[in-house]
Amino acid sequence: MRVGNGPCSLHRPVLSVLALLSSLSSISAFSMTLAPHDTASFAGLKGCPRVGLGLAAIGRPGYITLGRDDEVGACAERSKEAFKEQSFKVMDRAWESGVRYFDAARSYGLAEQFLSEWLETRAIAPGDVAVGSKWGYRYTADWRVDNGGEPHEVKDHSVGHLRSQSAETLALLGKHLRLYQIHSATLESGVLADPEVRGELRQLKTSRGVRLGLSLSGVHQAATLRVALACRMEEGNPASPCLFDCVQATYNLMEQSVGEALLEARTEGLEVIVKEAMANGRLLKGPRAGPVADAAAKLGAAADQVCLAAVLAQPFAPLVLSGAATPDQVASNAGAETLLAEVGNEVLTDLAEKMRMDPKEYWDERSALAWN
Repeated sequence: MRVGNGPCSLHRPVLSVLALLSSLSSISAFSMTLAPHDTASFAGLKGCPRVGLGLAAIGRPGYITLGRDDEVGACAERSKEAFKEQSFKVMDRAWESGVRYFDAARSYGLAEQFLSEWLETRAIAPGDVAVGSKWGYRYTADWRVDNGGEPHEVKDHSVGHLRSQSAETLALLGKHLRLYQIHSATLESGVLADPEVRGELRQLKTSRGVRLGLSLSGVHQAATLRVALACRMEEGNPASPCLFDCVQATYNLMEQSVGEALLEARTEGLEVIVKEAMANGRLLKGPRAGPVADAAAKLGAAADQVCLAAVLAQPFAPLVLSGAATPDQVASNAGAETLLAEVGNEVLTDLAEKMRMDPKEYWDERSALAWN
């Protein structure tokens, strides 16, 4: 992967860009129409750039992204102290690169604690940053990479778990918290159908002033989102505003199935966050990375920026999360907006056509990724 030191560090030959663009054809499944939606703010933060930082890879020693040893060192070197230092370096570089949205979760190990301490030591005021977190998974790996075959995180979408985890998050992030999300809402978990959960979420929204969201995973992202869109602030009143203010979904060059539903959500006024825009590293490393590398070479750009820019160009106007584990990675990721502005919104439509996967195949492959 090619990285730079910031948004202006890469030089892209104009002729090569024009040559690539002239060869592209539009496709409906991966639309490159300029987003008509307002992107001047996010979660109430004016001027918030459209690349944020997700903390899944820097809050715990193990994760499913490919090649962790190259990014954060061997397992024996991943102490809590070392990870705190690394997370601060990544967040510092993110801030220097213009990132203003930071996304955590209770199950991301010590991510909320690291973020809380970083915000305090850098004296970043609540009005200058947007912070989101999630409830619904319990971290169970106890700072181990090899968890003996047991899961690293366990889902619990009960109202009791919502109450306990929201209290923990608010104790750490307090006034900085702008967005609170259900972590990996699915139809199977029943979380959206639970009236106690919906009632507790309404209480959080009205009493704490936080925006509400949900993250999605799996083959049925679109169906789950459409159920969420039917949830209302006032129970049983279809004219009442949607309970949720934001949705976070997996969308990338290989997994595009939720795109239409995300556009529906955006049209109804929800903001959109995209996670896993580089498919946990599969678009940058391994057997599926070749087409992205070829396109990046033609553009004179970094492959990670190509992946993120392709998502930023979508008509549902997302904020896209960097999943960076190193300072150089987040600096390069933050340059995706600059790349998109330079090459225009028609870029990479033929790449999307080549790389689109069947959703079940995509999620089966993701499920097989090992924690490392």
